[in-house]
Amino acid sequence: MAIGNAVQVGAWVHIYDDKGQQTSSVSAGSEPGDGLKGYTSSTVNVQNGAWVLTYDENGHHLNSTSIR
Repeated sequence: MAIGNAVQVGAWVHIYDDKGQQTSSVSAGSEPGDGLKGYTSSTVNVQNGAWVLTYDENGHHLNSTSIR
């Protein structure tokens, strides 16, 4: 399935498939500037502190990239 939408609600980023069904939720972080940074049809990027974490549609962690 492809990612259809990703929405941050408070401390969580909810990931939805292309049919509008929620597939997972991941932490949005707690520091200023943390949270959802963007998504594509296959990945979601979330900043958490000094890291941008990349997840798939099921909330599985794929990659971490340092921003500092």
